[in-house]
Amino acid sequence: MAREGKKLDIWYLINAETDRSMVKLRFYDASTEEVIEVRDSKYKPYFLIPYPLSEKDEYTVDRILGKVSTIEKQDLFTGKMRAMAQVEIKTPDHIKKFGKMFENVWENEIEFSRGYVYDHGLVFGSQYVLQGNRLTSVSTVPENEKKKFDRVFAEVKKADPLKYVQLKEFFDLCYQPIPRINPEILGIHGEIDPKRYYLTFMLSRIANLPVPEAYSNRRVSEWIKSMIYTYLRRNNFLIPTSKELRKGEKLKESVPGALTITPKSGIYFNTVVTDFESLYPSCIDSYNLSYETVDCKHEECRDRRISELDHHVCVRRRGFYSVIIGALKDLRIHWFKPLSKNPSASKHERLLAEALAKLLKLISVSSYGVTVRIHGLASTPLAESITGCGRYALQTAWSMAEEHGLHPTYGDTDSIFLDNPSEEEVKWLVRTVKEKLRLDLAVDKEYSLCVLSEAKKAYFGILKDGTPDIKGLTVIKSNSPEFFLRVFRNCVKELSHVKNLEEYELAKKRIAAIAQKSIKDLRQRRIELKDLEYSVQLYFDPKQKVRLEEALHQPYQCAVQLIDAGVDVSKRDTVSFVKVNPFNYKDKKFTVKPTVHVKGLSEVNVKDYVRNLRTALGQTFNPMNIEFEMKKDKKISDWFGTNR
Repeated sequence: MAREGKKLDIWYLINAETDRSMVKLRFYDASTEEVIEVRDSKYKPYFLIPYPLSEKDEYTVDRILGKVSTIEKQDLFTGKMRAMAQVEIKTPDHIKKFGKMFENVWENEIEFSRGYVYDHGLVFGSQYVLQGNRLTSVSTVPENEKKKFDRVFAEVKKADPLKYVQLKEFFDLCYQPIPRINPEILGIHGEIDPKRYYLTFMLSRIANLPVPEAYSNRRVSEWIKSMIYTYLRRNNFLIPTSKELRKGEKLKESVPGALTITPKSGIYFNTVVTDFESLYPSCIDSYNLSYETVDCKHEECRDRRISELDHHVCVRRRGFYSVIIGALKDLRIHWFKPLSKNPSASKHERLLAEALAKLLKLISVSSYGVTVRIHGLASTPLAESITGCGRYALQTAWSMAEEHGLHPTYGDTDSIFLDNPSEEEVKWLVRTVKEKLRLDLAVDKEYSLCVLSEAKKAYFGILKDGTPDIKGLTVIKSNSPEFFLRVFRNCVKELSHVKNLEEYELAKKRIAAIAQKSIKDLRQRRIELKDLEYSVQLYFDPKQKVRLEEALHQPYQCAVQLIDAGVDVSKRDTVSFVKVNPFNYKDKKFTVKPTVHVKGLSEVNVKDYVRNLRTALGQTFNPMNIEFEMKKDKKISDWFGTNR
């Protein structure tokens, strides 16, 4: 190992690059603001093949002038040591090319300089001291924080030592100081937000990514893959091929997803929404879900089946994936999330803790998605097991609530809505879920009033402070006209202070009056044209749409007219239009015009807007027995029912 520049006390590893067949590490010392380059010409690019070599493999190695040495790696799936041939080649550019010449090959997709970092136990963004020719990591966690960490995670240390080791490593990395480096040195041009700079170093350390890449790379799958490679190389596991991770199965187009329990539509006072803390990461952790533990080969594990699935989970070994994801999840939930709300911490500390908690959550919640179809991470058995355990957890918690006399009204993925529970009942459910399911359930929201529609994933509630919380309702889609949004907000506002049935009945009458006036304003065209405008993004090339389709959806009707007027409209552009009375255009029936082409309100298709407003409001207010009917001879006052 050779270096350029003078020796420094503490170095931060910021990047690793390939220089021909040599690895070049770049370090930085904030005290001197110098960049140090460390080069290693002895480390050679390599991949692994079975040992002993077959005649065909020997011939191929000779052809590529590879140098072979024998090493032992632990097989991830059997746990046994396995002899492998390490084939060294001259240039890293040929790792993938030459690797494809062998029938069975491992670790030929790992970039040369990244492999060097993994093999030498280095972590990007972290700090080191040079002692002789050896780089040694530096821990800077204050003694009081170490003791607090041991208290918080004492049970983990006792019950799950592998996860504790990973937790402690992440914790130590997060507490190292962040050097102030000129962004230009990192390849970052222009100003950089301090929070993003902080998160760049945190991600660099947690995912073991070069600092410049941590700044620019937004592919969470690449972060997780680097974490997996770091863990497996450090623990001398043979990194499995994509085929091995899939257990030889072909990837499915989709796997069964989350459970949604049909809502009991209606209006509810004092609804408590309980939420599983990071459900899928918690299932991965608590139920030991990992590539090697799902459908393991041990006979005694086959009885530990996952509910409703033809998969089982190992009881003999702790899965590496569950260790990594469990450590991330625990560090977020039990350390940085509480720190972000700790009044004794400074505002700056709380803001950084909140930002880091969000980063950890992003990685954790992506731990399921990458197992579905990301190359090098996909595994249908693992993905199915994660969602299967999630469905089991929600259904079991729902049944517990019902059997104990609570009244669950809606369940979706990781949330259970409870109708007017007592504080003791909620505590009982949280405690019982923890004891029986080994999962954390917590109160997420409390609604003074909650309206559930018959549709799944569509409801609204009024939080205790009067703030409306609206989910999935048609009327509040981002492309809805401002007039619709305003009417809906005014209706919901009438419910913001409702606390009982009497106040609710009065609010219904005020909502009826708002709807009546709104429809009257529509019919009499007492509305600004811009408030009737829809804005929709085009997902296809409008020129191609015209050629392929006989009938055009309204956004593309708008696009065609704009193009004909000389406006350049392409895929992903947003077009704005108003619904007008039907007219013929290029031998087709059109029902919209670009807003700029509408000459006045007389062109507006009022009937269509009234119908759409009724439909949108009906989705929300039908559960409240406020109905919007289509009969022509009825008055608006007749469209509102009474609470039965």
